[in-house]
Amino acid sequence: MGVGLLVGAFLARIRRFRQHAWCQSVIVLVNLLLIVLTMLPSFRVHVAPKIPLRLGKSYYGLATAHAALGTLAELGGLYILLAAGTRLLPPQFRISNYKLWMRTVLALWWTVLLLGTATYARWYIPNLFRK
Repeated sequence: MGVGLLVGAFLARIRRFRQHAWCQSVIVLVNLLLIVLTMLPSFRVHVAPKIPLRLGKSYYGLATAHAALGTLAELGGLYILLAAGTRLLPPQFRISNYKLWMRTVLALWWTVLLLGTATYARWYIPNLFRK
């Protein structure tokens, strides 16, 4: 996903906006599928029952931060997809400052990717972040 985000940013930088739109749209939609099919069920079983009592433990805290920010990033990506790439939204809900929105959501996605990596490491690499 990180590579795809970089490719999409590069396409925008070289003014290949149609390819940029397709690349980023595919990433947002595939990520939505991954969230629904794998991340949400895992979070619901392993983390959600322990909130808020165990948020101080890295196993639960990292996963919860990843889920919260990931939700914002995915919703931001979906909003950009709808507001910039379609005419489904009324004009007052469409984006006028594309760069600000896209750069903000891109920074959020990178934060979420790092948190996801930390969550994976905490869950699956023995003795890492033990608390």
